[in-house]
Amino acid sequence: MAERKVALVRELSAMCARTPSGEVKAWPVLESVQRDGICVEAICPAPGLSDELASAAEKLSVAIASELGVTGALAVELFETVDADGNPEIFVNELAMRPHNTGHWSQDGCETSQFEQHLRAVADLPLGSTRPTAPVTVMVNTLGGEEASDVPIAQRFAEVWRRFPSVKIHWYGKDWRPGRKLGHVNLCGYDASPEGIAETRRIANLAAGYIVDGVWTDGDPANDA
Repeated sequence: MAERKVALVRELSAMCARTPSGEVKAWPVLESVQRDGICVEAICPAPGLSDELASAAEKLSVAIASELGVTGALAVELFETVDADGNPEIFVNELAMRPHNTGHWSQDGCETSQFEQHLRAVADLPLGSTRPTAPVTVMVNTLGGEEASDVPIAQRFAEVWRRFPSVKIHWYGKDWRPGRKLGHVNLCGYDASPEGIAETRRIANLAAGYIVDGVWTDGDPANDA
């Protein structure tokens, strides 16, 4: 099998949910940050994405769900690229017909989470609002480190909340294994400027890193402003 080489800018995810009777609602398009083939971070909405491309990606997810007769949540993973003239384009990379890792942000940053919406859709009930509750929400996965931390997990949670009370921790109760998805954190940000988004990402990544290793990667938290 041969695939066309594209000028990859970043990866996006366009999620929607559909009922058997045909109602479809889409969430805002987000940026998915990948490392070693694993989604490590999601930023919703995708920073700097034009309204035109966001609308096209959203409509594409709805069209796919409708054409395929999907019931429940659907994640359309996309490549954002540029053509030979430098114009932005999107290509479908993968379809996931289920609640998806890139939709975890909706648990804390949206009026209706992907999990509630999936249940509503499967039961053919009216779908909920997909309106975000914050200007930006960042989700960071907590992946098992090379070595298990000696710091008890409850203590790691407490330290994260002591330093960053707004961080939401979602833990799966799995046994530790290097690279395994053990949970994720969500953080809602209320400054949608590039600097505000960067700060929300910084805090979310610091929290996720501490949960994994029990070490603050930026040094002494007493230095917080």
